Amino acid sequence: MNGYTNGEREPLLPRSNGYNSHSYSFIHRILLSNYVNILLVFVPLGVLSGFLGWSPTATFILNFLAIIPLASLLSFATEELALVVGETLGGLLNATFGNAVELIVSVVALTKGEIRIVQASMLGSILSNILLVLGMCFLFGGMKYKEQTFNTTVASTMSSLMAVATASLIIPAAFYSTVDVSKEEGFSLVLNLSRGTSVVLLILYILYLVFQLRTHSDFFDAELSGDQNNQDTEDDPVLTVIESGVVLVAVTLAVAVCAEYLVGSIDSVVGSSGISKTFIGLILIPIVGNAAEHVTAVVVAMKNKMDLAIGVAIGSSMQIALLVTPALVILGWIIGQPMSLYFQTFETVVFFMSVLITNYLIQDGKSNYLEGAMLLGIYTIIGISFYVYPDSAGNSGPPY
Repeated sequence: MNGYTNGEREPLLPRSNGYNSHSYSFIHRILLSNYVNILLVFVPLGVLSGFLGWSPTATFILNFLAIIPLASLLSFATEELALVVGETLGGLLNATFGNAVELIVSVVALTKGEIRIVQASMLGSILSNILLVLGMCFLFGGMKYKEQTFNTTVASTMSSLMAVATASLIIPAAFYSTVDVSKEEGFSLVLNLSRGTSVVLLILYILYLVFQLRTHSDFFDAELSGDQNNQDTEDDPVLTVIESGVVLVAVTLAVAVCAEYLVGSIDSVVGSSGISKTFIGLILIPIVGNAAEHVTAVVVAMKNKMDLAIGVAIGSSMQIALLVTPALVILGWIIGQPMSLYFQTFETVVFFMSVLITNYLIQDGKSNYLEGAMLLGIYTIIGISFYVYPDSAGNSGPPY
């Protein structure tokens, strides 16, 4: 959605002559960018609930709802800034702030030693993008068009990198289960393996950026060029560069505060509700954090712009797998937290099967509503399985 209705770059209130108009104040332009901003009322309520020590359940719910409009504002401000700074830098900004909510929540959880929340959030973000978002794109796009096509070169490049990311999780799991040493010593070896692997993944992500933005940018820009030529006169920024920067900084700080209280209330919510930490991190947090991206992908798919939809869905998953997760492993190394690439066996199998199914469905460069229903069906099954999957099932794993 990103602050606009019907997938178009039209504000909720009509513009006058340019974004510098004195008809609307800076605050009005921000608040009226999206209907979901009505939920901003939960931001001060969420902060107050944490500061005043309200019940953990109320704190969790209020801050959970507060993150929804904050994620939308991050997306809105990033797109506004991208219109001014250009496509290349704009793409990097979208890559950075597109997953900002998950990154902030994960950093807060990592500093508190909540490794399970961090790992579940990372895995959940990947699964929600390649199954839920892509599935909805295929389903809703397929309801409007009998068959849709997309760039197979771009899709295969992204899917290959996702396969590499899958291997980076399978290898530590296989290593840990086969080494004939004590539990503590085995996990120490897995930590060293994870940190070395994370450095390699970060290098691969940098190479992918060079591939996408410089050496093979024509592969990625071909689909966009025609649409951009038609929209250049319409896509005038609503915010200036300074205003966009102010929004990004302010919203990022607000997300950090809400995430602090959200993560701090999870243990109590788990104890009182019976919902596992894994389900909260893997299903609930990713859906909220990626809400704006989800709507954007579905809207462009319904306009038959499948390359854009694929880029949002799989591209975001790649950022999590090749950039955010390895970066968190390195950060954990720096601050003394045992964050690794070792995921429990069940989670590793789910990740592998999800990437395998997604790669199989996109390899022909075509999609329809039935393929979308398949992806949504798999995501629903995974959601149910993690709802009944107890946190205690991982007690035989590494000593977090």
